[in-house]
Amino acid sequence: MIRSLKYVLPLVTFLVIGWFLMRGLDRNPREIPSPLIGKPAPDFSLPLLADMGKTWSPAQLKGEVWLLNVWGSWCSACQIEHPLLMDLAKARAAPLVGLAWKDMPDNSKSWLKKFGDPYDPAVMDFKGKVAIDYGVYGAPETFVIDKQGIVRYKHVGPITLELVNSKLLPLLVELKAGP
Repeated sequence: MIRSLKYVLPLVTFLVIGWFLMRGLDRNPREIPSPLIGKPAPDFSLPLLADMGKTWSPAQLKGEVWLLNVWGSWCSACQIEHPLLMDLAKARAAPLVGLAWKDMPDNSKSWLKKFGDPYDPAVMDFKGKVAIDYGVYGAPETFVIDKQGIVRYKHVGPITLELVNSKLLPLLVELKAGP
């Protein structure tokens, strides 16, 4: 009996570890679970990129469904998603707030002048505190916030046309139709 356990126990251990590893392969690395999903979006007040003497806060969009996009002029992946953000802004799918993360205002302004400005508005997170409050791993990241100020979705990495069509637009329509 003990002799057979010597062979069975390592096999069972290997199978259990293998099962957990296989479950991990089923997950999309862009869909990192966020503890904020279903909870109020962290509040903040940050200077506007266009007018550093004025501030903006999420309270200004209370009652609206909106997107928060974390970006930086130093972020090469942000250039990949930028044309889609321009399309979303043109379509007026939802207000799009840009959070310039750990960036210099002049660099952010130059970047938006070069590639276009989809944000309404863009705000400056110099020290990255707001990004930390939102659990940002790196730029770009995009959040969907509902009318009550609850975070409903988080996407890590550049958005794609497939994501916009299969996830973001349907979610925005659903949230806009809701209470």
